[in-house]
This record gives sequence, structure tokens and C-alpha cells, in this order.
Amino acid sequence: MNGVEERPTRVLRVLRDDLWTTRAAPLPPSVWLRWLPHGLVCLVAFGTMVANTDFLADRYQLGPQVGVLCSVVQGAAVVLALWRPMPAWWLSTTVTVVVALLARGRLFHDPHSGDPSWPWGPPGLIAHCVVLLLLSLRVPTRVSAEALALTALATYVVEGVIGGAGYGPSGMLAVTLFAVVVLLGGALRGRREARHQLVEQAGITAEERARRTVLEERNRIARELHDVVAHHMSVISIQAQVAPHLVDNPSEELRQNLEGIRQNALEALTELRRVLGVLRSENPEDPYGLGAVGGGGAAPDAPQPTLDRLGALIDNTRAAGLEVVTEVRGEAPTYPPGVQLSAYRIVQEALSNALRHAPGSQVRVGVVHDPRGLSLEVVNSRPRGPVRSSPGAGHGLLGMRERAVMLGGHVAAHPTLHGGFMVSAFLPKDGLPLPPTEDTDLPADLEMIFPEPRREPTTAGPAPGPTAGPPTGPPAGPPQGHPSGPSAGHPTGDESR
Repeated sequence: MNGVEERPTRVLRVLRDDLWTTRAAPLPPSVWLRWLPHGLVCLVAFGTMVANTDFLADRYQLGPQVGVLCSVVQGAAVVLALWRPMPAWWLSTTVTVVVALLARGRLFHDPHSGDPSWPWGPPGLIAHCVVLLLLSLRVPTRVSAEALALTALATYVVEGVIGGAGYGPSGMLAVTLFAVVVLLGGALRGRREARHQLVEQAGITAEERARRTVLEERNRIARELHDVVAHHMSVISIQAQVAPHLVDNPSEELRQNLEGIRQNALEALTELRRVLGVLRSENPEDPYGLGAVGGGGAAPDAPQPTLDRLGALIDNTRAAGLEVVTEVRGEAPTYPPGVQLSAYRIVQEALSNALRHAPGSQVRVGVVHDPRGLSLEVVNSRPRGPVRSSPGAGHGLLGMRERAVMLGGHVAAHPTLHGGFMVSAFLPKDGLPLPPTEDTDLPADLEMIFPEPRREPTTAGPAPGPTAGPPTGPPAGPPQGHPSGPSAGHPTGDESR
């Protein structure tokens, strides 16, 4: 019983939500001429208003004042349907019922009035058809069918139940025309939605195809690296380990050299394993693998930069026009080559962003050597000069994160409170992520190095804009040999610097 009682309530609630609303649903402009649909509808509204004024005053004998008022309201309903179709439908239906009831009394008392069309006069019939067409173009099919059903019900009640005398019945013709108009509008709306969905699906298919192609290429490169490089490096490591046992009384120097060869081979295998993990993974933040695209533009045989070359990088940045202050804390241990290269690239990318998107700013570079690993922070103030647009893909932050995650670390980047930008990173010393119970935030030493990165003096000039930069390194930096150095654009939120 409860289900039976709730069903009418649910139906009434749906009808109220569908029909008793003032939600805006504007008609979009034409592709060829922006004012074309709106101009035509306004022209139809004016024509029906003029024709309806004469019809109501002459045929329905309502007088000039009432005829003009009802005609203006009917024409306003047609124009209103361009933006708010549901209120326009209610207005058109209401004025038609009121006019029909007013004319019924006069027709009943004067049966020789020429039997005009009633309850739908020709001008009002055309105006209501336009309203229903605009409504069915903008609202779901269910809502337009409900409006058609209520219009037919109102027509039946006025003509079939209340009735009149001395008129030409127009209810059947009106309901038929209304049904045709609603079907036409629903078909056009369905065609437009199907075309829109087809375009969206085509775009999604193209993106998925490109994504799949990139992933297949990355997997192919990973397989080739594994099959060729990993095999040979493993053989080198094994041979270096076995070689001392093949010689009688090997010298200590020979043992040390062979042990060094073995350690270098194992270290190369570790770095290769990390690179293969990145190539084979489907990073949700960078599904196309673009985070590592765009090297520094150096020659293929250029040496890989290390932390020892940060000084030259900062000197070149100062020569390019930025005021850079550096601070180094802690004793520098021996980091693996991957950690040194990634640290250099992260600082390089942050300085490139500051040079490109914050000209004339003050930059602070902090390096903290911690027993757990290496902490970096690069903070720039607001720009003092004009910021030029810098088109590009804007995948610099993604490249930084990919490098840090590959080493078990993390990167954080966000605007400062006074219009600058901060990039901070932590790279574990051994390449393994810290345990969940251990604090993985940056060491507190960075707060002592930069006591005011978030209290920068406000200087004139706009904050860095949401532009993106092409894959570049610093303008005059040292040779950069790694082909996958990050590139950048400036941030829009957290992902596009």
C-alpha cells in the first residue's frame, strides 16, 4: 500500500520539478548569423501580436483595450521563450485560456458573430506553436511531452467541458499542430545532442589512441633497454665478481678495480631499473609521458651535470638578470648519480621558470644535506618587469615530480602569499621512499635558511600569469646532456609551471 500511495506523490513531484521552474535555457546563436534565430522569433512575435489585436477586438468582441493587452502578453511570451521557455509556455497557455473564457460569454450571448475559431484563434495558435517549438528545442523530451499533455488537457476542458455557442471548434487542429511541433523540436534536439556526443566520442577516441601509441612506444623502449643494456650490465657484474678467482694471487689493485667495475655495473642496473619502472608505468598525472620530454638541448656526448655544477648554473642565472641568493646547510655525502642529476634538473627548471615568468625578481635557493637525503627549495618573489607570454606545453612540474618519484622522493610547488612561487623537493639518499611512520616533510632547516619566503615585500608588477613555456633550460646554463630534462610553463594552480 505504501508503494501505491507514494507513486502519485512521486509523479506530482516530478511534474512540479519539470514544469514549475524558471530555469534559464537560452537559445544559442546561429552559426551563420548570430542574430538570425532571435530576430526571426521577434519578428514572428510582432506579427502575431498585431494580428491577434485585430482578431480579439473584432472576432471575439473583447474591445480594443483588452485585445491589445492580451495580444501584447501573447507576443511577450513568444520572445520570453528564447531564454526561459517554461515560464513562456505558462504565460502563453494562461493568456489563451483567459481569452477563451472571456470570449465564450460574448459568443454565447451573440451566436451570430460569424462562428470564429475558438478556443484557439489563428494568431494565438501560431504564437503557441512557436513557444512549444522553442521549449522542445531546449528541454528534455519528457518535459516537452508533459507540456503538450497539459496544453491538450486545457484545450479539452475549455472546449469540451465548458464549451460555448456559435464558434468554429479549433481544439483538435490545435492539438495536432502542437504534437507535430513538439515532435519536430524533440527530433532536432536529439540530433544536436547526438552530434555533440559523436564529436566528444571522436575526441576521446583520438586521445585514447594517442595515449595508447605513446604507452606502446614506451613499453617497446623499455623492452629494448632491458633486453640489451640490462643483460650486458649483468654479465659485466658477474664477470667482474668472478675474475679474481681466475687469477692466482691477484694483486690488491686488481681486486679494487674489479670491485669498482662491479659496483658501477650494479649502480647502473639500479638506475636502469628505475627508468624502466617510469617507462612501463601509466602515471595518472602524466598519462602521455610528457613530464620527461624536452631535454636541455645539450650535445649527446655532454657530461651529466651534478651538484658540483650548481654554482655555475646559479652564476649564469645571475648573468641573465636575476638576483639569486644561495644557502647550503649540512655536510654533502656521496649521492648516487641519479640523485645528483635530478637535483640539478629541479633547480635548473625552477630557475628557468623564475627567469621566464618573474623577470627582475629575487630568488632564494636552499640546499640542505640531511642524513635521510637531499632537500631543495627555490623561492622567487613577484616580478618587477613585464611578463611576456611564453607558449608551450607546460609540463615542467610534471617532469620534476616524475624525477623525484623515480628516486622515492617528492616535489611540492605552489604560489606564495605575495605573488611569488616556491618549488621544494626532497630526494632520499638511498633512492628508497621513507617509511610511512617517518616524517616525509622537508627538514625544518629550510625555515631557518629562508625565514621570510612567505613574507616577501610586495613589489610592483603583476603576479606570474598562467602561461606555459617551451621545453628549455636556463638561457646560459652549462651543458645539459640528459635528454629528458623537465620543461616548464608557469603555474595555473599546481600543475602547469
